[in-house]
Amino acid sequence: MITLLVTPEELTAAEVVVEGDAYRHLFRARRAAAGERLRVVDGRGRARWGTVAAVDRSAGTIGLAEAAPTHEPDRRVHLLVAAPKKERASWLVEKATELGVAAVRLIATERTPREFGDGTLRRLERVAAAALEQCHRSRLPELSGSHEWDEVPGLLAGIPAGRRWMLDTGEAAAGGEALRACAGEAAALLVGPEGGWTDGERQALAALGCEPVSLGPTVLRVETAALAGAALLLAR
Repeated sequence: MITLLVTPEELTAAEVVVEGDAYRHLFRARRAAAGERLRVVDGRGRARWGTVAAVDRSAGTIGLAEAAPTHEPDRRVHLLVAAPKKERASWLVEKATELGVAAVRLIATERTPREFGDGTLRRLERVAAAALEQCHRSRLPELSGSHEWDEVPGLLAGIPAGRRWMLDTGEAAAGGEALRACAGEAAALLVGPEGGWTDGERQALAALGCEPVSLGPTVLRVETAALAGAALLLAR
């Protein structure tokens, strides 16, 4: 089964015309042909069945029909992650999209005061779009950053206490099973930089209601820890 990402406006029409890079990928690389059935999604959580109606040398037409499965998880997991290097950020976004993460917010911390320009964010959005089609989701994760530390309270707005978690290695941290037991339709997981949170950051997050949780005694890279924690939250 092929999943094709289009704009929200295109998904409301009776048919969609596919051109450019999307045409080359769908009809040249994937060799979709007239009569083939596929899912068409808008990146906002809506999906419809489609059938290839016609293919010519530079464009293809897909007729749209009834609603299709969205393949979205029940829980919306928000990742707030100390911004890794650009290539690792791409890997993180790709895999988080595949898992079903709702949002990835890259934050600047004391040990990683990293800034990303608009060009990097646009590239991450392209990575997410390709991953969405590959894994057959219908909603693109929200991507933003890098955010200054004082923006964290706003990024957590809407996530109630008891559903805010920060990965930590301290003795007071709960085990990873706490993430699987987390209740509610939304949860946030904060992942610090290599070297961990500073004492000040840890205290600030605790004041925001973020509960410490550990993934075990091994030391994981930022992106690995983020995905392992997200998987536990999504596998309830």
